[in-house]
Amino acid sequence: MKLSVVMPVYNEESTLEQIVTAVLDTPWEKELILVDDGSTDRSREIMTELAEKHPEVRCFYHEQNLGKGGALSTGFKEVQGDVVIIQDADLEYDPKDYGALLRPIEEGKADVVYGSRFRGGAYARVHLFWHMVGNRLLTLLSNMFTNLNLTDMETCYKVFKVDIAKKLDIQSRTFAVEPEMTAKIAKMRVRIYEVPISYAGRDYDEGKKIGLKDGFIAVWAIVKWRFAS
Repeated sequence: MKLSVVMPVYNEESTLEQIVTAVLDTPWEKELILVDDGSTDRSREIMTELAEKHPEVRCFYHEQNLGKGGALSTGFKEVQGDVVIIQDADLEYDPKDYGALLRPIEEGKADVVYGSRFRGGAYARVHLFWHMVGNRLLTLLSNMFTNLNLTDMETCYKVFKVDIAKKLDIQSRTFAVEPEMTAKIAKMRVRIYEVPISYAGRDYDEGKKIGLKDGFIAVWAIVKWRFAS
């Protein structure tokens, strides 16, 4: 089984090399697709250097910022593996959790796996109470519209069999991509599993990008994609 790890990159020069190394150290055959989303720091230069050193790394570049959804849309069109994993370019999510994420698919039980920060992983940083509340409220609202019982709809770690990833046809160009993907998966009536993961969340001084405005955008996306075809 070959993994296609899709990593959106936007101004992550301080963490990019470290997270790429962590992904490449995982013990699966893999390709790592880096999509630079109009970075203004040294991210592009670092990506090019990493691709020259590691044949598993493939790079794609946006001339302007299209948001996480735009980066994922580009990446999903390029995947060549059997299973697709979304990986953020910061250090909040640990690639050591790939084993837990992949197990339900490897055992033939799941088509899609979500990694939940709220199911009791090995560790989780304690911080940002209102961010946690917002995540839980958005997940609750999403569940009401999709009839799923997820605990963490907004998680980065979403894993798909490649045929499902190719069918998603991502339209969102912001963090609204999370409820969009969830709504579309729910309509496919595929087998969805959720597993606990570790989480080392950043605060805003450390570069966290999602904010209150993104919460309102996510609410609109939950409603929109429940009824959109």
